[in-house]
Amino acid sequence: MIIRQCSWRARQFQQLWRPFNFRNLHGQREALEDKRWPGWEVVVGIEVHAQIKSRRKLFSDTRTSRPGETPNAFVSSYDAALPGTLPTLNPKCVELAVRTALALNSQIQSRSAFDRKHYFYSDLPAGYQITQRYAPLAQGGYLRLPQGGVNVRITQIQLEQDTAKSTLDARRRVTQVDLNRAGSGLMEIVSEPDMRSPEEAGDYVRTLQAMLRSVGASDGSMELGSLRCDVNVSVNKLGYPHGTRCEIKNLNSVKFMTVAITSEVFRHIQLLESGQTVPQETRGFDEAKAETFKLRSKEDSPDYRYMPDPNLPPLLLSPEYIDCIRKSMPELPEATRRRLTRMGLTEQEAEVLMAVDAGREVGFDGEPGKGAVAYFDRLAQGRNARTAVNWMTHELLGQLAARKETFSDNPVSLGQLGELIDMVQSSKITGTSGKTLLRHIISHRSTASPLTLAQELSLVAISDDDGVLVKKWCSEAIEALPEEVDKVRQGNLKVMNRLVGKVMQLSGGRANAGDVRSVLGELLQ
Repeated sequence: MIIRQCSWRARQFQQLWRPFNFRNLHGQREALEDKRWPGWEVVVGIEVHAQIKSRRKLFSDTRTSRPGETPNAFVSSYDAALPGTLPTLNPKCVELAVRTALALNSQIQSRSAFDRKHYFYSDLPAGYQITQRYAPLAQGGYLRLPQGGVNVRITQIQLEQDTAKSTLDARRRVTQVDLNRAGSGLMEIVSEPDMRSPEEAGDYVRTLQAMLRSVGASDGSMELGSLRCDVNVSVNKLGYPHGTRCEIKNLNSVKFMTVAITSEVFRHIQLLESGQTVPQETRGFDEAKAETFKLRSKEDSPDYRYMPDPNLPPLLLSPEYIDCIRKSMPELPEATRRRLTRMGLTEQEAEVLMAVDAGREVGFDGEPGKGAVAYFDRLAQGRNARTAVNWMTHELLGQLAARKETFSDNPVSLGQLGELIDMVQSSKITGTSGKTLLRHIISHRSTASPLTLAQELSLVAISDDDGVLVKKWCSEAIEALPEEVDKVRQGNLKVMNRLVGKVMQLSGGRANAGDVRSVLGELLQ
């Protein structure tokens, strides 16, 4: 009896936790088989280097440069590694990194420390990089992926300084070094090897980008170099331990990252199936050939000769400081998605607004950027949320897209779009006239009120007192479309829409469609 009861309890427990039962006793995900490589398992871990969106660099008071600025224009003596210069930690970089750690459910360490990582490249003036290899800012945590509900565990989050930018001049056969980026603050976010396909890796990076933008910590632009990924890939037979991993460096787009992972997986499988071993090495990615290539043998920690930085004391964070940042945290993407759907938006409409925000420019030092979700929240105040989102996504975003403009170029103020929606809802203008009016505001960058523009452009709706005019237009439409009139009189009411359209054309979109349909019905009887 006791055994039966225990078995029943065990079955209950398994059923209760079945949605989360994708890890073994060691915390690793269970093996997943992919049809592209049957019998093999792919294991992916990612190191993300996200540039912190702070006005100042990590260890100097020099302003952080932007893409396209004059090379070597924002360089302090410390950034150039001149003798006798000392680092001073930027507290804003610490705050934004703590925000990121809280958003990733990580355990923020009350004491973290800085190390020197030694290597000699032309883009590293001091010959070492200051990082937090052994005592990072935060450890643990996870990021939940919207596709499939997978939790990717976080190993650690550490602060470090960025390197300079090297540019090869092939004609002159020289490498030019721009120190503008040297010393800018970075967060290195290291994941556990929890991803099992190139697509999951892409989903992880996109989800992380949205999270970083939502908390204002980084603009996460891979194209501009403010977010770079190093991907670790290994392959093993199903049921066997993980294979030898290779690292693919400096991937600068999600598309290229998924292609690089796929290429590397097939390379590993080809080596193993031919009886060879996979050497542990660091590789680059050739975008033209869509394949990886060897850069160097993989370094281990001893190769970098880590040592504590003697000029920087340990970073001590009090519980009160962490709680203060926690209370000021902005809304995270998952919470935003839930809130928008509760307002009556469909999941697709919520994703459209959040996708617009995913590409927006993030303000410096965590200041909120001009976001589509914030715009919608204020637009929907006192209005029907469904009506507001339809005008914003279908009309405003649609017309901007037709002009090949982004939401950051949007010239329509909240007051203008709100007034336009109210005028349509109160029948002061028709929906057709509202669309024309919105197109005029966007194309002419007009700051005038929609009511003033509607009067200037003769878009004000025909009132009930103008019934004679509506009747005149209906009569003209009946004369112009005799075949459609015959079909309506024979009972084909769908053809009535052509007559209504003709009247709307004659009225310049000012007639009310419902009134037009009613008058046409009377005349045709």
